[in-house]
Amino acid sequence: MGDDTHGWTAAPGAAERARSVLAAAWSCAVTAEGTREEFVGAHTVTDDGRVLLHVPEDSVLLAAAICAPRGEPSAVLEFADVAPVPVRGRIRARLWLAGWFSVQDGHLAFQATRVVLRRPSGAVVVDPDEFAAAAPDPLVLAEARLLTHLADCHADAVERLTRLVDTDSLHGAVRVQPLAVDRHGLTLRIERARSHGDVRLAFHAPADDVAQLTERMHVLLSQASAASCPRALQRQRTDRDG
Repeated sequence: MGDDTHGWTAAPGAAERARSVLAAAWSCAVTAEGTREEFVGAHTVTDDGRVLLHVPEDSVLLAAAICAPRGEPSAVLEFADVAPVPVRGRIRARLWLAGWFSVQDGHLAFQATRVVLRRPSGAVVVDPDEFAAAAPDPLVLAEARLLTHLADCHADAVERLTRLVDTDSLHGAVRVQPLAVDRHGLTLRIERARSHGDVRLAFHAPADDVAQLTERMHVLLSQASAASCPRALQRQRTDRDG
């Protein structure tokens, strides 16, 4: 991809976000035939968003798919998006896919007929055709490594980025951690004594790979270096170092 900003927004749309959750998820919960099973490392995803679930030959789900009328038992798949950096409320989103299974080449192929994405801001129903046509964020598979590196090795950079945050949002802050990053921007989790909130720092242009992300982060850090340090964090450092 190039660096064309046509159609760019400061945050991913619901379909893109849903596909990103699906692309990064390592496990899923399946509710079907009155039972609920957890599968770890057992699924893959096709380009159009269908989930291929690899289950043992004696699996109840596989038997149900073979024996059910039309070979299509109804089921619900649930995926959780967990922040790679330890923060309060690490579940960033949940994705539910309702639909049916069919047997293909000895494994189960799941076709979603209803897609629901739940984020802290609320739940949204995603059109199945939009879900199938959307692509996951290009940084999604690198996100965990990038965020943990930022949190573990560049805490000073995270603190510097808070200079771009409105002072009111930092009131009572006791810790700030990187929560999420995508092609559109970086999200910081601001933790207070009894609550937390998120602040998004949008990039000046979308980042389609890690090299572009590095440039976007350098721009944010340069902007932060030119900004004044928030008084709230100045007081925290004074109290901490005093």
